[in-house]
Amino acid sequence: MEVVGEAETETRALKPCLLRRNHSREQHGVAASCLEELRNKACDILAIDKSLAPVTLVLAEDGTIVDDDDYFLCLPSNTKFVALANNEKWAYSNSDGGTAWIAQESFDVDETDSGAGLKWKNVARRLKEDLSSIILLSEEDLQVLIDVPCSDLAQELCQSCITVQGLQNTLQQVLDQREEARQSKQLLELYLRALEKEGSILSKQQESSAGFSDDMDAVDAGTNRESSEVTLTSQVLTALKEKPAPELSLSSRDLELVIKEEPSALAVALSWDVKKTETVQQACHQELSLRLQQVQSLRSLRSMSARKSSPPGERPEPKRAKQEPV
Repeated sequence: MEVVGEAETETRALKPCLLRRNHSREQHGVAASCLEELRNKACDILAIDKSLAPVTLVLAEDGTIVDDDDYFLCLPSNTKFVALANNEKWAYSNSDGGTAWIAQESFDVDETDSGAGLKWKNVARRLKEDLSSIILLSEEDLQVLIDVPCSDLAQELCQSCITVQGLQNTLQQVLDQREEARQSKQLLELYLRALEKEGSILSKQQESSAGFSDDMDAVDAGTNRESSEVTLTSQVLTALKEKPAPELSLSSRDLELVIKEEPSALAVALSWDVKKTETVQQACHQELSLRLQQVQSLRSLRSMSARKSSPPGERPEPKRAKQEPV
């Protein structure tokens, strides 16, 4: 029976791993069949004193503690581990040595040089300065932050990976809520169109058709003059024309620009009638007002929380009116 046990140990597959100490650039390649073997090799190769036991192995990427053999076997080859002795705490580092880490750093430089890399970092800095600006972000900015690797965003925001993961979940919820609002508006529009087909608002449609032809003639006559007055970017105009609920896709700055445009000039740029253009501008105005109200509410809650957290001795005593002697 002992011979069989030894044969099973020898035939167990070895997993190549990379080991290093905390805050160290030097890493070592080892192969181990289980966690205990990897710990022993870590002590020998990294010169960890046996008196500093127990040695804890964590993932170099995010500090996840690996203490289960089954989980260890599920990890890919060449997984990077950090060996923590005694009461050492894992700390994120983006300057590790080795060719694999150099390749990762060069990738980070390439990403920073690209437009996409600069964009998510700019949005992240805005979010770091004021967390309530989540409400003011466009759908594109929200998606950019959601797609960024958790470790990169944590480094930019100077937060832990767990905190940033929660933040990305919140961003996804905001994005989902806007998508739900868009879908609800689409369903409402489909319902209204069904009513139109049934003839419930046929008379209004006939009345507006005559006025619509007059408006189109006037719009066509002033096309060359008014089209130059529109200051919106092509990206905003495309969102207005193609999105079912464009006000949910635009940033607060873009919403302000849409509201300030003359309805007739904007109608020419979008090839719409003036009535439809005014309806979209009104929807943009309502969405902007809602976002500003939400920001004010968040700031009020923040100030209330700051007052509650201040020491009792610093709270101002309420003023009482003088009581006149009876």
